[in-house]
Amino acid sequence: MGQGSSKPPPSSTQHVFTSDSPVNFSPDLINALQASPETDSTRSKDLELHIQRRVHSELARLDAEHTKRLDELKDQISAAPDSTTESVHPDARTPDQSSSSGGPDHKAAAQGDKMRDLGRQSVQKEIDMLQEKLKRRRIKEDVVKDKAVEKARSEVINCLRLNDRRPLDCWREVETFKEEVGRLEKDFLDKVML
Repeated sequence: MGQGSSKPPPSSTQHVFTSDSPVNFSPDLINALQASPETDSTRSKDLELHIQRRVHSELARLDAEHTKRLDELKDQISAAPDSTTESVHPDARTPDQSSSSGGPDHKAAAQGDKMRDLGRQSVQKEIDMLQEKLKRRRIKEDVVKDKAVEKARSEVINCLRLNDRRPLDCWREVETFKEEVGRLEKDFLDKVML
């Protein structure tokens, strides 16, 4: 038990096929199968490589289509006339604009205006988000500017550096820092609640 190998020796190149029922294959087919260097693993690797190539080519095709469509949309948006000048001066129209009441150029311009409005809305949302972030950053700057909090913080850091093996000896400095932060939080809440 365990002394015999479960795999045939690597020098054996002969494949033996046995069947319970008589199977008639042509000698050419049998010779071709026996002479074939392909194994199941090489076939599966070839199949995997083929699938990867197909997926890669399909992704490249989709990427090219999306890039082309994006370029077309950018060209449409940039080619459309700017509606801000029309909204500021509604009476300042060219003769072509006043005479055409609903032709294909008018529809294209309306579509361009609609796309521009969507762009304006998204830009406005982004501006609002950035303003909110700036307000939060100002609050953080107020915390950094508070001298008492900064002094208490540096005292805690210095104490911890001096007592690196015994950090519990810094309890007084930590309590002072907590009091200063509590005072700063109370001041902030007083500002916000007013």
